[in-house]
Amino acid sequence: MIYSPYTRLEIYNTMQKNSLGIPIAIVISALIIAGAIYFTGKDGGGATPQITGNTTEDLGEEPVVAPITADDHILGNPNALIMLVEYSDYDCPFCKNFHDTMRQIMSEYGPEGTVAWVYRQFPLESLHPNAPKIAAASECVAELGGNEAFWTFSDMIFDERETNAQTDITRLPEFAEKAGVDKGQFELCYNSGKYDAVIADDIQAAIAAGGRGTPHTIVLAGEQYVGEIGGAQPYATVKQNIEGLIKQLNEAQ
Repeated sequence: MIYSPYTRLEIYNTMQKNSLGIPIAIVISALIIAGAIYFTGKDGGGATPQITGNTTEDLGEEPVVAPITADDHILGNPNALIMLVEYSDYDCPFCKNFHDTMRQIMSEYGPEGTVAWVYRQFPLESLHPNAPKIAAASECVAELGGNEAFWTFSDMIFDERETNAQTDITRLPEFAEKAGVDKGQFELCYNSGKYDAVIADDIQAAIAAGGRGTPHTIVLAGEQYVGEIGGAQPYATVKQNIEGLIKQLNEAQ
């Protein structure tokens, strides 16, 4: 099920009206301070590397994660307690594998509203020259067709290529049309370059969030950063992380 996105301020206000909102926030803070929440280390799974040198992770600082807003691409309940914020590259082979993992995770935890998936752009142009173009195309699809069209388009991009193959960008208008978007309007948007600066800003935001390669996934519980899932972890590992977090939150209430 696909839910309409809301701003995090609206979500926060909803939580504040709920009698459980404040206790849950306290529980999360306590778990973070105690260091009780564990997630897969950043080197634990396959990822396309790119960033070298000092990052927030190298310096031991908490990454700067941009707030989730209505401009984000959200699959699942925007009020979900656990938000998985993935910084991804459409032509990254590891991202293709992790996309399948996340779809499996969402088929299990999405319907009950426990977990939501946020997709953010992190195209690594030096390794995948067409990745920024595909990212911009996906933004055009989202603009013209909405959230559901964006996710349908994204699924097709990952599904229609082999793991180590590059996307055939001549098929982007075809994918957009299949996602429910007018082909002519898509081509006007895509050829305008209107999202080039947006994608460039997204890359900087991904780096600020600790991204050194793709996929890079930040885990939020409520409004709080609680860790990350490094690389293209398999379904069983991601599920174990989620179950562990759910258990700890439930036990601490």
